[in-house]
Amino acid sequence: MTSSELWTRATADRYDAEEHEMSSGAVLGPTLDFLTELAGDGRALEFAIGTGRVGVPLRERGVPVVGIELSEHMAAVLRRKIDEDTLPVTVGDMATSTVPGKFTLVYLVYNTITNLLTQDEQVKCFRNAARHLTPGGRFVIELGVPPLRFLPPGQVAVPFDVSERHLGFDTFDLVEQILVSHHLTRDGDDGRYRRSSSRHRYAWPAELDLMARIAELELELRVADWDRAPFTQDSAKHISVWRKPA
Repeated sequence: MTSSELWTRATADRYDAEEHEMSSGAVLGPTLDFLTELAGDGRALEFAIGTGRVGVPLRERGVPVVGIELSEHMAAVLRRKIDEDTLPVTVGDMATSTVPGKFTLVYLVYNTITNLLTQDEQVKCFRNAARHLTPGGRFVIELGVPPLRFLPPGQVAVPFDVSERHLGFDTFDLVEQILVSHHLTRDGDDGRYRRSSSRHRYAWPAELDLMARIAELELELRVADWDRAPFTQDSAKHISVWRKPA
């Protein structure tokens, strides 16, 4: 078991509704185009597949997809959408769990590499990806750039969403590279809010590149989004692709 925090049944049941914008065509279309191209004629393995937001439509595009998911509750929500024979899912952690066969593509979306709360576990995740890849296969990560430039001296919190129904802000432990995402979500119209939080280990692109080198993977591409916009010093996130040498 890794240090990742487990998703509860209640969180899994409301996950798709709360992340409906991430399932829109505007978001998913470029994501699926990008991943389909990299998978080619091979198979894809999604680490932390969750409720299948990406894996299910990618399978519907004709890419054979297999998933690894730590939370049984998240996997159960996915199973309501698609059967085991069509999209197999192994319940386990993405740093050490293995599945049969080799893949042309292993991918991790929506910041899920940060669910592993130590550097050692994140390195193991890279090694696990390399273990599953065919020669020439790719490992893809979608990850936000730590917003530390917004922290003036003495401040440890940065808001990322302020809206009528949700307040979200991150607090940072700059020594341990741990951020805690805090959420206040309005559940109804009676003024009540639900509070939740989750811990993550953030990492810079350069640190991920070193993890990739340890796993004997080579950086092939880094862009700012799934539409392949250039990655710059002002980019809020990156899509990085590392290749296993042929």
